Amino acid sequence: MACVIKTQLTNAVKDALKDGRKQEVGALRLMLAAIKQQEVDSRVEVDDVMVLAILGKLAKQRRESISHYEKAGRDDLVAQERFELDLLGAYLPDPLSDTEIDSAIREAIAGAGAESPKDMGRVMGLLKVSLQGHADMGVVSAKVKAHLSG
Repeated sequence: MACVIKTQLTNAVKDALKDGRKQEVGALRLMLAAIKQQEVDSRVEVDDVMVLAILGKLAKQRRESISHYEKAGRDDLVAQERFELDLLGAYLPDPLSDTEIDSAIREAIAGAGAESPKDMGRVMGLLKVSLQGHADMGVVSAKVKAHLSG
């Protein structure tokens, strides 16, 4: 199956090169490099689901870097990270609301027949497929834990 997002990124690099948008070219190349690295590491051609996971991880890294750079007073680096985060956002699906996440968690818990925190792995396995790229999986994990504990 062809990877649509990877193709879009490749075409975006070509367009940015033609238009002389150096900052955008650099950010797009970082994204493609992360995708290529995953392909080399896993020896598998990535699909759109894997690309969304990779881009989500890159977005999370950018958010963490922005926080650290703001604390250090490095406005120049904050601006670069924000630019990259905004560019990543163009390729990521819109994030789900808390209500939508809670609904998906309840469905996954029911679908997995989960009753205690011991069943968290099964629930997260179901949710990872449906929520990957749409929600911060760390937040989802904490919510699942709260649902199963309480």
